[in-house]
Amino acid sequence: MFLHLGENVVVPIKDIIGIFDIETTMYSSDTSQFLRMAEEDGFVERITKDHPKSFVIAEVDKKSKIFLSPISSSTLSKRTESIYVEL
Repeated sequence: MFLHLGENVVVPIKDIIGIFDIETTMYSSDTSQFLRMAEEDGFVERITKDHPKSFVIAEVDKKSKIFLSPISSSTLSKRTESIYVEL
C-alpha cells in the first residue's frame, strides 16, 4: 500500500518512519537544526511550492528522505489508518 503525500508523490507505507506536524515540531531548536542540516545534505524533497504543513521521514532506496508535504500530519495519519482498516 502507498500513502499519497501531495501532488504526484506517493511512498510505500512500509517505508515511512514518521509523520510530523511542521508547525508544532518547529518549536524545538533540535528539529529546526535537523531539517536545516538534512536540506543542506540533499535529503529534503519539497513536494510543492506551497507552505508545508507536515514532513514525512521515509527510507527510500535504503536512504533516508524527508518529504515536505502540503497535507496536514493528521490527514496523512488518518490515510494510513484507513488503509489498515480496509485490509
